[in-house]
Amino acid sequence: MDYALRYGDTLPRLVRNAAQKWPEISAQLSHTKDGGYREVNYHDMFQNALDFSGALLELGVQRGDKIGLIADNREEWEQADVGLLSIGAIDTPRGCDATETDLAYILSFSDVKICIVENEVQVKKLINIKKEIPTLQTIIPFEQVSDEIKAKCQEQGLTCLWFRDLQASGHEWRKLHPDVVEQELEKGKIDDLATIIFTSGTTGTPKGVMLTHGNILCQLDEVTERIFLNPGERALLVLPVWHAFQRAVEYVILCQGATLCFSKPIGSVLLQDLQKLEPTLLPAVPRVWTAVYEGIWRKMRKAGGITFAMFRFFVNESILWCKIDRRLRRKNSRFGNDYLWFWWPVLVLPWLLLYPLRLLGKVLVFRKIKAMVGKNFRAGIAGGGAFPNNVDNFFWAVGINIVEGYGLTETAPIVSVRPVAAPVFGNVGTVMRGMESRVVDDDGIILGRCKKGTLQIKGKCVMQGYYKRPDLTEKVMTVDGWFDTGDIAILSVNGEISLRGRKKDTIVLQGGENIEPLPIEAKINESMYISTSVVFGTNDKGIDQKHLVALILPDQDAIETYAQENGITFGSFEELCGMEKIQKFIESIVFEEISAKNGFKSFERINRIALITKPFEVGVELSAKQEMMRYRVAERYKDKLAMLYKE
Repeated sequence: MDYALRYGDTLPRLVRNAAQKWPEISAQLSHTKDGGYREVNYHDMFQNALDFSGALLELGVQRGDKIGLIADNREEWEQADVGLLSIGAIDTPRGCDATETDLAYILSFSDVKICIVENEVQVKKLINIKKEIPTLQTIIPFEQVSDEIKAKCQEQGLTCLWFRDLQASGHEWRKLHPDVVEQELEKGKIDDLATIIFTSGTTGTPKGVMLTHGNILCQLDEVTERIFLNPGERALLVLPVWHAFQRAVEYVILCQGATLCFSKPIGSVLLQDLQKLEPTLLPAVPRVWTAVYEGIWRKMRKAGGITFAMFRFFVNESILWCKIDRRLRRKNSRFGNDYLWFWWPVLVLPWLLLYPLRLLGKVLVFRKIKAMVGKNFRAGIAGGGAFPNNVDNFFWAVGINIVEGYGLTETAPIVSVRPVAAPVFGNVGTVMRGMESRVVDDDGIILGRCKKGTLQIKGKCVMQGYYKRPDLTEKVMTVDGWFDTGDIAILSVNGEISLRGRKKDTIVLQGGENIEPLPIEAKINESMYISTSVVFGTNDKGIDQKHLVALILPDQDAIETYAQENGITFGSFEELCGMEKIQKFIESIVFEEISAKNGFKSFERINRIALITKPFEVGVELSAKQEMMRYRVAERYKDKLAMLYKE
């Protein structure tokens, strides 16, 4: 419980302690309409939160009430959340991309009376679904709404109150009722329920994950040693804060007195903020880092000539040197004897000879790439999905430190992360202090290290269960307290977790072969000509097939450049992807990548492919954390899948 003594035993007390320790340091930094940035220091952020607490008490909110929080990452979010948690209320968060169907289910299932929302768009959603949420009485938007919308709220029996007005009235209420809010804050306990986070529903109906203050705080015992910040250093935030990954990262930042800088996962905005704010840390899902990687390659390809040739040479040389260096210095995941006594005599000379070229590459090429993330950049964190091996290799080679982490909403969410100071390639690190990990087979037999099976986690981070669904809780929890993650993994010699796919995604062909699509997709996606691939082994009716097929989204810039270089005329990207020459070209890449020479078995090879041209979107084929929802992809492209399986 050292973490409770250091940071506080509830989330509001963590923020209070930070405000007392670093009152004048900027806690939040946000965009303003004039292109500048607005700063809020720790003292003001905490007091703004307590003012909102006062307003909620004046509205009659009681300890244990569930309050909806439908908004994206912005300064008001943290102030609202700390405010409601300070008086013992429980947040039920979701992002602005949530559909009316999802909101109706989540808010009604949680018996929400008050719902905080980002803007008028979200207010309209709640007006439309009011009949499905009989408990809802009050809406609190962060941004002002029109009188017309307020009138529509009244017609539905709803009260609409602006967040800033409530903070002002709460400030006055605190003057008339001194120390009442502070007394409520002191009543909080480490085992109190803090939040009910509904999973994004990649397989169907969302499940409400119940997390206590202690579930979230226990991660701080060691994660601050692996991801370290100094007071006043900046962290750039681009992910939806309602999601457990971003939310946990914010507490990691706040407990160290650093600054939350709110940005967006949009290329132009992100790059501008990296340059202007010069952050130390950037947590992001792998798709953001993949977009940065692809953007760098796109820029270099357009430069062409000697510039692109030098870039490719030094990147490939540095990747090779880093692979040798990792082997010699044991910076790779190890799944048995690494025969270091053999490799040192064999590789030490190439290691030495390539090193001067690596240094030259740093001066001529990599220095400019590193400048894109700012001079203060220490590390990026890739979490919320699988980090592609080629992207990992690239950033390692150019000297931009990206550490991969792992967790689930049910584990609050951080289970493990590579240490920033001493990362090991090919894994997501060991579990945090106070947690245990093991790998079991389908019968629940413990397999030990270096054997593939289902990953299970035990410790203080594990959720209290699924809200109102003990039946679902029972399915994922063992009688002795182990949580079944549903992830397929191998534990290395040193206990590091190496992920190999999701059990729910496992494809079983008619011949009985079990196939994990993730490694196949990751290998296909390494091609510069392919943006995204989705592998299937069943048809649209869920019937197992004899072989694998794949939907392929080509990289538009790369494939159009290829066409121009090869004299292929086209009018649009869609027209280009419909050409037999391009289909054959992409097909040859897929067949080449998924072959025996790259370690794939005969039944893992792709039999047929179909090209698609529309990038996947959040809320359509992607979840809020940009994780692919395979069932949505299958629904959307069922006609193409049917054609692929047509004999």
